[in-house]
Parts: sequence; structure tokens; C-alpha cells
Amino acid sequence: MGKRIDDETLKKIRLPKEGEIFGVVEKMLGNDRVQVRCVDGKTRVARIPGKMRKRVWIREGDVVLVKPWEFQPERADVTWRYTRVQVDWLKRKGKLDERVTKLLEEIIPGA
Repeated sequence: MGKRIDDETLKKIRLPKEGEIFGVVEKMLGNDRVQVRCVDGKTRVARIPGKMRKRVWIREGDVVLVKPWEFQPERADVTWRYTRVQVDWLKRKGKLDERVTKLLEEIIPGA
């Protein structure tokens, strides 16, 4: 069973800040790394930071925020993971880019 999320919780949903972009997890690589297909069309290897490792579980098909590294643009850090309820809310409010929905369809057919 899922958690009940009220409007107050949904208002606290994190939106992309400067330098962050939406992406969808394609593949789990191990060693706290994931392969993410980003909205800008690039596939990056993203690192799950220590503060998220045991607190936030990331799976294939999850929508995440990533911040590409300035010195190595094909790599990034995962800064946030959205739940399915949060993704639905972002779609309804028009905050989620249409390209993210297309990426979800490509990675998980029927999503």
C-alpha cells in the first residue's frame, strides 16, 4: 500500500534549480552509480551521494533530478528522486517536461 500524501506535502516537492535537469534511471550499475537518460538527450553515469544511499532507494524507471559535473559533463550527481505520486502531480501542474514522459515510455512501456 502506498503512503497517503496530502496537499501540504505535495507543495514541498523539489523543482529543478539552476544547473539541474530531469532524467529517468535506465540501469543500475552498482557501486552507488546509475545510468540516467536526461532530458537534454544525453545518457550520463550518475553517482548517488552518501546522504541518499541508505535513505532513498532508487530503481530503474524512477524520475530523478541530476546535476551534471562541470568538468566532466557525461557524469552527474543524483540530487532528488521523485515518487510516482509526485510525478503524477508534476504532470498535472505542467511542471514536468513532456520529454520526461517520453523517456518514461521508452524505458518502461506502458508507464
